[in-house]
Amino acid sequence: MHGKVALVTGGSRGIGAATALRLARDGADVAITYVQGEEAAKDVVREIEALGRRGLALRADSADADEAAGAVGRTVEVLGRLDVLVNNVGVGLLGPLPTLSPADVDRILAVNVRGVFLTAQAAAAHLASGGRIVTIGSCMTQRVPGPGGTLYAMSKSALTGLTKALARELGDRSITANIVHPGPIDTDMNPATGPYAAAQSAVTALGRFGSAGEVASMVAYLAGAEAGYVTGAEFAVDGGYAA
Repeated sequence: MHGKVALVTGGSRGIGAATALRLARDGADVAITYVQGEEAAKDVVREIEALGRRGLALRADSADADEAAGAVGRTVEVLGRLDVLVNNVGVGLLGPLPTLSPADVDRILAVNVRGVFLTAQAAAAHLASGGRIVTIGSCMTQRVPGPGGTLYAMSKSALTGLTKALARELGDRSITANIVHPGPIDTDMNPATGPYAAAQSAVTALGRFGSAGEVASMVAYLAGAEAGYVTGAEFAVDGGYAA
């Protein structure tokens, strides 16, 4: 990854922060986006810089079409190029079907689908041969263990179709597109000590939560040179959640 530039959306915490730091450890300069948590984003940039790489924190709301695409342009403007896009940003909303409003649908699809599409579209204009697009999906695209997940599962499932189409669209330029489906991951939003953790762990084959670093390691592989012949593929990092 030395000499490469990566953009990780939603990179101020959780899987995004772990991915940004892993790519920096592998030699990349890394830009991250955030909406809230400016200090957390700055902390990630400081850690990137402590590794001897350039870091950049960009406030960009993926629900806003201009900001979603604009983060790509600002990354290129400041860091000089773009080699890797990690579409990590996403919001979750679980609830019974009758309680989900049109506003809920619009918000989830704006961030989880439209924003991801627009960011990938903008990135495709800058990625050179060997470029990488890695998108973070969800284990709920492959198995929904109970009620309440209709809107979230739908939004994340759309990203599988997007990924496969991007692989075809960009393959003649030697740009790859892949998707990673995390299972229950220990983050601030879904801690392994939370009230629903035991039930989530029980659904996995390994009986535990994963770590953000375990997801980041898969992203790093797909972003690297060794994955040059891997595209249009789905990778589960879910402890056997969908087994």
